[in-house]
Formats: sequence, structure tokens, C-alpha cells
Amino acid sequence: ESDVGYTTLQKLPCPLGMRRVAAHDKQLSNSSKSSSSHHSTELAPAEKQRTLAIIRKKQSMAMALATTPGKSLLMNSFMMYMSGSNLNMWSISMTGMSILTPLKSVFGLNSQFRKFEDASGKVELSTPKLIFIALNLIWLGVGLYKMSKMRLLPTTSADWSGRIVWKEMMEISSIPPL
Repeated sequence: ESDVGYTTLQKLPCPLGMRRVAAHDKQLSNSSKSSSSHHSTELAPAEKQRTLAIIRKKQSMAMALATTPGKSLLMNSFMMYMSGSNLNMWSISMTGMSILTPLKSVFGLNSQFRKFEDASGKVELSTPKLIFIALNLIWLGVGLYKMSKMRLLPTTSADWSGRIVWKEMMEISSIPPL
């Protein structure tokens, strides 16, 4: 603190996004220095409003994260439509992406929403998580539909013909059965 650079930096104005943080830090340091009860009662409603604003912001950011698969769903569907149903490098990579990406997203659900969790549990994340899972399952359904149109999924009875057990003929006759 006795360094020349430190005192010079303290005299400079705060960067654009840090002015509120600096004002909040200054308010906290002033409230810790003064022990009057009147000053602390004024700080309590302001602090409560600030925490409510943070909770609302986390909630809206969680909802924005939940709707991100829906934003890319139409674009990916159009790209899969344009890739055609022929087996080539492009259509296989698009189909693979449409299968693997939603699965990875659903399995990494908690790690993606961890930054919005609140220690007190006031941020409600069940609705954004359900929306996130639903949109990823829709995206997975589009990918499975594309795979079935490319005949990569066993959806017809001919796909299972290798599992049919043929009966051995006990006797062969030249007379056709009636």
C-alpha cells in the first residue's frame, strides 16, 4: 500500500463495469467502520434488493442456457435436410453430431447449471433443467429420425431377417401341399 503504483492506481477512476463493485466495497468498508445502528438498518434493505436482483439475474441466465438447444434446433434440422439421405461423409457427420451433442448435454446437465446454483437454494433451477432436457430430447429425436430415413436404424422387418430361424425340412416330396 505504500507503493507509488498502488497509490496511483487508487487515484484513477474505476473501469466501466467495476464502478458498482467499487461503490459496494466502499459502502461495506464504511459500514464496518461505523457501528451506528441507524446506518446498518439503511444497508439491510439495499442489501436485500441486491441479493434479489442477483437471484433474478441468475434465474434469467439459467433460462437462457435452458433455451440454447432450441435456438440451434431449426438450424441443425435444416442442415440435416440439406445433407440428403445418401450415405456420405457430410450426412454421417451431421447425423452423428445430432445424436452425440444432445446426449453429451444431458449427461453434463449439472455441470452446466452449477454456476447458477445458490448456496441458500433460492434460485429455482428445476424448470430450466426440464426445458433443457426436453429440447435436447427433441434434438435427439430429430437425429434418430434422420438415421431412420438413411436406413441406419433397424426399423423394418427385413432388418431383422438374420434372426429368423428357418425350419429344417424333414421330408422332401414332389407333390405340393394342399
